[in-house]
Amino acid sequence: MDNPVIMPHSSDNARMETAWDSIIIGGGAAGLMCAITAGQRGRKVLVIEHAERIGKKILMSGGGRCNFTNTGTTPAQYLSANPHFCKSALARYTPADFIAMVERHGIAYHEKELGQLFCDESGKQIVRMLADECEWAGVTIQTGCTVQSLRREDSGDFVLETSQGRQTCASLVVASGGLSIPRMGATGFGFDLARQFGHAVLPTRSGLVPLTLSGIHLERVADLSGLSLPVQARATGPAFRNAMLLTHRGLSGPAILQVSSYWREGEPLHIDLLPGKDALDLLQHWQHQRRNAQLQTLLAEVLPKRFAQRLCEHWLDSRPMRQYTPKELTTVADTLRKWPINASGTEGYRTAEVTLGGVDTDGLSSSTMMSRTVPGLSFIGEVVDVTGWLGGYNFQWAWASGHAAGMVV
Repeated sequence: MDNPVIMPHSSDNARMETAWDSIIIGGGAAGLMCAITAGQRGRKVLVIEHAERIGKKILMSGGGRCNFTNTGTTPAQYLSANPHFCKSALARYTPADFIAMVERHGIAYHEKELGQLFCDESGKQIVRMLADECEWAGVTIQTGCTVQSLRREDSGDFVLETSQGRQTCASLVVASGGLSIPRMGATGFGFDLARQFGHAVLPTRSGLVPLTLSGIHLERVADLSGLSLPVQARATGPAFRNAMLLTHRGLSGPAILQVSSYWREGEPLHIDLLPGKDALDLLQHWQHQRRNAQLQTLLAEVLPKRFAQRLCEHWLDSRPMRQYTPKELTTVADTLRKWPINASGTEGYRTAEVTLGGVDTDGLSSSTMMSRTVPGLSFIGEVVDVTGWLGGYNFQWAWASGHAAGMVV
């Protein structure tokens, strides 16, 4: 099979017109997986990427080491208006399938925690792997290429006017991502295109994003920025047990990022400061065994010292343990089990890892990702109303949805 042509922005190829079997808009995780899968089937595939290089989000993920999948992936780790939609694609392309590709390319990896797999060296290896697979599959990639207009002919073909010329195809795949991290070029292009072809787009909001505090809540903890402690956090959905990080603007860390996808403005946060411990039992033990010790001193043994001090300054009255009545101990335990801190908002798309909401799955086939109303048009990855938890789940959705579309376009 002929090698692909990787075509950066250049006037040399302006105004060219080529008929492709499939054009994929977006050279990220989902788009590249779709291109590889379709190319391996012998399809003539073009990937259009508006940035100057492919895989930019892959490169920045996981602190540069790319948390490329999670071995514990199930549909339960995804948010969607239709929680069943992701099941088919996830079942047909599993973490084991992607791991097999990683191992075939000799990329060393490790499990950090909770099934999260990272490259030992760099996410650049994943991008290189995908680029090599595209090359072997005969895929053409155009970077620095923007879509200026798009229409569907009576014949069913799609016509794209791009900054590098006109392109036509029988199948069009939208893998343009969501609104998160606009400094990396994120736009609402995919949502606009979906609406153009009559697809509903569910309301979007930032997910896996730090929460902000304001007023007295921020005043009490702002100077503790950088301090981290294990917690169990919950909003309206499941509880997440992991680290919470205090920042100069509010709360972050894995536990908070997870909760942010479920939290809505005005809703309470439930933060257990002693996860895995029975706070009341611990307090009663201290009262019997260490009667003369101050509450703050004892809390500093199970919490960061500065945080324990701040708790006792603003939320708890530190006294020798012998002085607390049973009712007062219960009140202290309740405060530790549900720290009374209220979030005022999120840091928004600027720092969000994902976009919640997106193209309504009711208009798509769960097995092929293709439009139910516009033959040949497909949506994959983050642009679709399927959003995973933190920890490699969103990459697995990208691989799985890209593979599902690539099998039919």
